[in-house]
Amino acid sequence: MVAALSQGIVLGALLQGIAVEGRAYAGGWWDWLTPFSLATGVSVVIGYALLGASWLIWKTDGPLHEQARRIARPLLLGLLLAIALVSAWTPFLEAQYYRRWFEWPGVLAAAQMPLLVTIAAIFTWRAIGRGRDWMPFLLSLALFGLTMIGLGISIWPDVVPGAVTIWEAAAPERSQIFMLIGAGVLIPIILGYTVWAYWVFRGKVDETGYH
Repeated sequence: MVAALSQGIVLGALLQGIAVEGRAYAGGWWDWLTPFSLATGVSVVIGYALLGASWLIWKTDGPLHEQARRIARPLLLGLLLAIALVSAWTPFLEAQYYRRWFEWPGVLAAAQMPLLVTIAAIFTWRAIGRGRDWMPFLLSLALFGLTMIGLGISIWPDVVPGAVTIWEAAAPERSQIFMLIGAGVLIPIILGYTVWAYWVFRGKVDETGYH
């Protein structure tokens, strides 16, 4: 839980802006600790808990499976409230966030996000109660993906909001080409191994698998 809370606080601190002067940090020791960063921290904790519960729905059976189903829906509601709070708060952190969410043409993309989150949440709610056991986990991942897209809409094209753009933070062209070649080789291997691991460990874990 501490790791999840820390990740959320870091995300919130990034969104609220980092004081930069001459490409160096110029803020104080405790600038990262604010009500907003704590809200994002709690949001990530709830989101990870939902992912854990939906994973248990997929991979277990019996009493543990039923317990995971019982707690998944309250966690989903908690996550939706957290998403609504952070989403309503974010546009007022920076003027550029507000413009991207509520002014033309950014509103064309931004307006789709609440609708997509609502649709994903409805399907997740229904999948938790019935249907294929792997669906809640995949739909929970979809919720995470949509929130990340929403955050991307807010800060694009900045890496450090209001201070450093993606173009300013980019590595030299030769370094990018080198990394592209390496990624082109390694990513297919990683994806192949991941698919193989999921295939090997497919199905549910019974009582004998706990030991």
